[in-house]
Amino acid sequence: MGKIAVIAKKVWSLRKSIVVCLGPLVLSPILFTVPPKEGKCLYVILLMATYWCTEALPIAVTSLLPISLFPLLGILPSAKVCPQYFLDTNALFLSGLILALAIEEWNLHRRIALSVLLIVGVSPSMLILGMMITTAFLSMWLSNTATTAMMMPIANAVLQSLFGTMEVTEKSINLKDGIDGFDPKDDTSKESLPNEVSCFISDDSGSQPQKLETDVNFTLAQQKKEKESQKRLWKGFLICIPYAASIGGTATLTGTTPNLLLLGHLKTHFPGCNMVNFASWFMFCCPLAILFLFIGWLWIAFLYGGLNPRSWNLKKSISAESQARVKTKIQGDYDKLGPLTFAEGAVSVFFAFFVVLLLARDPKFIPGWASFFQRGYVSDAVTGMSFVIILCFFPSQKPSLKWWFDPKASRIINPPLLSWKKIQRDLPWNVVILLGGGYAIAKGCEASGLSTWFGSQLQPLVNIKPTTAIILICLLITCFTEFASNTATIVIMLPVVSELAVQLRVNPLFLMIPATVAASYAFMLPISTPPNSIAFATGFLKVSDMVKSGVVMNILGILLLLLAINTWGLHVFELSTYPDWARIHTEDIQNVTMISLNGTM
Repeated sequence: MGKIAVIAKKVWSLRKSIVVCLGPLVLSPILFTVPPKEGKCLYVILLMATYWCTEALPIAVTSLLPISLFPLLGILPSAKVCPQYFLDTNALFLSGLILALAIEEWNLHRRIALSVLLIVGVSPSMLILGMMITTAFLSMWLSNTATTAMMMPIANAVLQSLFGTMEVTEKSINLKDGIDGFDPKDDTSKESLPNEVSCFISDDSGSQPQKLETDVNFTLAQQKKEKESQKRLWKGFLICIPYAASIGGTATLTGTTPNLLLLGHLKTHFPGCNMVNFASWFMFCCPLAILFLFIGWLWIAFLYGGLNPRSWNLKKSISAESQARVKTKIQGDYDKLGPLTFAEGAVSVFFAFFVVLLLARDPKFIPGWASFFQRGYVSDAVTGMSFVIILCFFPSQKPSLKWWFDPKASRIINPPLLSWKKIQRDLPWNVVILLGGGYAIAKGCEASGLSTWFGSQLQPLVNIKPTTAIILICLLITCFTEFASNTATIVIMLPVVSELAVQLRVNPLFLMIPATVAASYAFMLPISTPPNSIAFATGFLKVSDMVKSGVVMNILGILLLLLAINTWGLHVFELSTYPDWARIHTEDIQNVTMISLNGTM
């Protein structure tokens, strides 16, 4: 048994290499059971999905597979594959990431977070709301992962001011301290979370933590109940941050990768569709995100004690004194930032102009500023990259006229708001490659005829109602995205969903937009998204906590999506009619089918 255990451990350590080597062999029957060209494309997609889900290869490396496999398998020449990795949507996404670096460089995100917390108040329920509002707003522009990582220290500081430090067992402390090496997919890590948590309040003098002071009239049972309530509140503070990050990322077109993958898929499969841009997406998804954020706050605050009637009698555990400490802590951290600097003000102004120009380029209901230029030449990428160029030369300190006439003044010029070294070092280039891989797959599906093949396979589903289709699609995607990345999920599902819409003779956006948004609704497991993993790695959350709160969040998200797409979504995207650009796509499919049938005869 000992030798078998040793061998099993060695095999487990080589699991990624085994998947890389055996994956192509296991999937090879697809090449012989599906029509030749379509089968080759499906083979590549499933192979990439396998590598993405298991992370057998780095995610960005897997995203490069189409450059190698599409030409070798005769799916698409390399001259058509490679440009997919830097379309104008990639440039827009890249500009958003660079603007986020400027916000982080000058600590503007921390000033925004502390300002919101000072405004909302210091009661537990309002602090949870403040955390969620701040996280969601920042996640609209920054990456979900970066936003969560930035908000976690602020949440911990607030919690320690409210309750004192929350000491955990040695295993959990080691888990929290070793976050970089934490593997959320390791079941043993999940089981090693502490079952018992004790509360302490840190002495201001810096001495050892002292036990929480309780009323002498409280019985042991009441004190235990208080500590359990504090433990629930602590979990509520931590779990609300990744949830808000996922919700906020859906509000803007650049907020998360699936949104841009939808745009790329539309340009590939429905080139005549111009209904989805930054403004239209914002008009649909921002109200949805606000509504979901508010309802999600009610659920989390109720579940973890902020609005729970059981917590209303706990006057000792969350006293006016502890709330005063919280406000003092937040105010102190804000004061440490000092007055608004010239650089922060400049980045704020450029950020505001960036958003306004994106919204006003082509708002549909009135002519946008793009109408002053040659039709079809200006996209959102033009706006984004223009601001990137400005950030790289605009000075970070206020220019002075005295500098020109003072012979003793230093000849060193003011550094720009953002340097290329900073961009080169901190930009998540892997995400840009990941986005390009998704576009390459979309192009391969079109060129190989895999989309047409999908359509023929979906023929039995033509009798279901579109609303039923939305519910089934969202349920399927939310389940799938709990175990796979939202990017992999939407890359696989979008061709299926778009062809199902064509078969149902409904506006493809009616199914594709809910499917895309639902891919970001991964709330149940630590492995679902990096923000979930960051919150779980603190050591204070168990898998059961995330499942209990996440399953309701998933259901709420689907119901709100159904409401949004059938109300204001109908007007924003003109979903009530079957559009000409979809009809042209249908005719092209029919022509291709006729040609292939004639060829076989």
